[in-house]
Amino acid sequence: MKKCSVCCVSNATITLLLSLALLLGACGDDATLPTPADISMGQAAITLTGLNDDMNGMEVQLRNITTNSVFTQQTDQQGTAVFNVATGLYEASVSASRNDNGQAYIYNGTSGQLTVHKGQTVTASVAMKRAVISQLVIKELYCGGCMPDVGTTAFQYDKCIVLYNNSAMPASLSDLCFGMGAPANAQATNENYTADGRLNYEDEGFIPVWNGIWYFPETLTVEPYGQVVVNVHGAINNTRTVTNSINYANPDYYCMYDPESGYRNSNYYPHPFEGIPTSHYLKAVVFAQGNAWPLSNSAPALVMFQTHGVTPADFARNTANYWYDGGGTSAIDRCVKVPNNWIVDAIEVFQKGTESHKRLTADIDAGYVILTNKQGHSLYRNVNREATEALPENAGKLVYDYALGVDDSTDPSGIDAEASMRQGAHIIYQNTNNSTTDFHERKQCSLR
Repeated sequence: MKKCSVCCVSNATITLLLSLALLLGACGDDATLPTPADISMGQAAITLTGLNDDMNGMEVQLRNITTNSVFTQQTDQQGTAVFNVATGLYEASVSASRNDNGQAYIYNGTSGQLTVHKGQTVTASVAMKRAVISQLVIKELYCGGCMPDVGTTAFQYDKCIVLYNNSAMPASLSDLCFGMGAPANAQATNENYTADGRLNYEDEGFIPVWNGIWYFPETLTVEPYGQVVVNVHGAINNTRTVTNSINYANPDYYCMYDPESGYRNSNYYPHPFEGIPTSHYLKAVVFAQGNAWPLSNSAPALVMFQTHGVTPADFARNTANYWYDGGGTSAIDRCVKVPNNWIVDAIEVFQKGTESHKRLTADIDAGYVILTNKQGHSLYRNVNREATEALPENAGKLVYDYALGVDDSTDPSGIDAEASMRQGAHIIYQNTNNSTTDFHERKQCSLR
C-alpha cells in the first residue's frame, strides 16, 4: 500500500508551518510590528496660513538642518503637506506666486525649527508673506575667490555683484544700497534665534544689516535686459597676478571705493583702474568696526535696498536705527534695521558641507544657495525658460545644453544665458524670492 505523501512531513516541518501561520495571522491591518525602516522615522505635518487663495498643490520643502538634506511635498486642499522622515531637527519653507490686477507678487514662508521624534507627528504652521517682484535683480554674486597660480592660499580680493534689469522697461533706482545680514557667515553661531527656532526680528518688519553699507551716489538707470557690474574688492585687472581671477579694468564698471569712509585697507581697495570714472565709485558709511567691508567669502547674506524719505548716509548714521547682533552692546555687533519694504533683492548663501542658519526672513528670501568657495565659482540666477522662450525676438537666438553648473547644481532651464545673450537674445531670469529655486552654483564667474 502506498503511503500518503503528507504523512512523510516531519514534525519539525509541521512546527515551522504552524509558526508561520501564526505570524501571518498577526500581520493584518492592525499589525504594530516595526520594520527596520520604521525604527528611526517620524512625521512632520506642515500647514500654510495667511493666504486667502487656494493653497492646494503648493510645494513645501523640508530641510534637515544637520545634513542639509531637502525633501519636498505638495500641500492638500487644506494647505497641509505631510512628510515621513528620519528623526532630527528640521526647517520648512514654501514659495508661491500670484497675480493681482496685473501686479506680480511672491508669497514665501518658513517655519521655526521643529524636531521630529520617532513614531510621532510634529505639527507646524508656516505664515505666508507677500512681496512685490522687482525689475532689478541680483543676477550673479562672485565672492568665494579662486586659487592662485602659485601656492595654496586662495585669492579672495576680487569679489563682484552683477545686477540685471529683468524687464523690457528701463529701471531707475535712486538711493540704491548694499548691505549684509548678520552674522557675516551662515555657519557661524547665530544668537538671533528664539527658543522656538524663529529669528527674533522675523515679525518686526526689518532685516539687520551689519558693519556698514555701500550706496550709489546718483540714481542708477539700467536699460531693458541690461546689466551693471559692481566690483566689491579689487577694481583692477587682477588677472595680471592671478590668472584665474577677474579683470575689472573696464570703464563701464562700478566699484566700491571710498577710503574716507574708513574702508581703506589697500589689500581690499587698491586704487581702481584709472578708466573707471569717479562717478562710478560707490560711497560707504561704516557704523561698526573694521577697515574693509567684510562680505563673507563663504556664506554671505547679501541685501540690496533703497532708502525712502532719507538719504542712505543719514539713515545709516541715525542711532535710532541701530540694532545689535546677538543681543550685544559693543560697536562690533552694531547693525542698522533695514525695513523689509525697502529691500529690492537679496540672496542667502550657505557654505557647502556646513551646518548653516538663515539670516533673511521668508518674505525676503525663503531659501538659500550652496557655494563651494576658493574655486572661482559664482552664484548665478536661473533662467525663467517659459518667459524667455515666449519673447518673439528670441527666435533662433537661444543656446541650450548649459554645462557650467557645479555637480548637481545647474540651471534647470537648460538655457545657456550668457551664450544666448551673445547671440542677441533677451533673458528673463527666475525671481521667486527663494535662492534655492532662483540660483545655482556656476563653475566660473560670467565675467571671465
